[in-house]
Amino acid sequence: MTLLLFTVLALIALVGAVGVVMSRNAVYSALFLLVNFATIAVMYFMLSAQFLGVVQVIIYAGAIVVLFLFVIMLIGGQIGPVTVGGRRYARLLALVLGAAFLLLVVLGLGAALPPGEAPLGAPQAGSVQAVGQELYTTYLIPFELASILLLVGMLGGVVLARRYRELGKD
Repeated sequence: MTLLLFTVLALIALVGAVGVVMSRNAVYSALFLLVNFATIAVMYFMLSAQFLGVVQVIIYAGAIVVLFLFVIMLIGGQIGPVTVGGRRYARLLALVLGAAFLLLVVLGLGAALPPGEAPLGAPQAGSVQAVGQELYTTYLIPFELASILLLVGMLGGVVLARRYRELGKD
């Protein structure tokens, strides 16, 4: 039953990820991203990592998607027609490289994962104490760099929107 639920959630997450990339409307891409984040949160809950699941919902599905939608609405959200230009085989090359990458990931995971069940100590890895200990000791600098990166992204969206409005006045 758990394997069936995981398979269904994995397929929904894959459809959401493909929808993010393939959608021509930026708002729809953000909504597909929300679907992806929500299914990943459910997977965390299945792994008894309730803290990570709640953080996934609050931070990613809540704040990050709202931030993306805010920036999309701020800069207009309209995407013009995509032209390839002189690259006639770019789409075919992208598909071949994407399939090769997917094959390498599947083969690499198959070779790296040990056969059998997960260890019994795995649910404690998602507890508040374990995540806090790792986040503020081992991963403090990447955690702070991620927050700076998000701040720079938000400021970049505001700057782009300001330039867009200034160009529209001329």
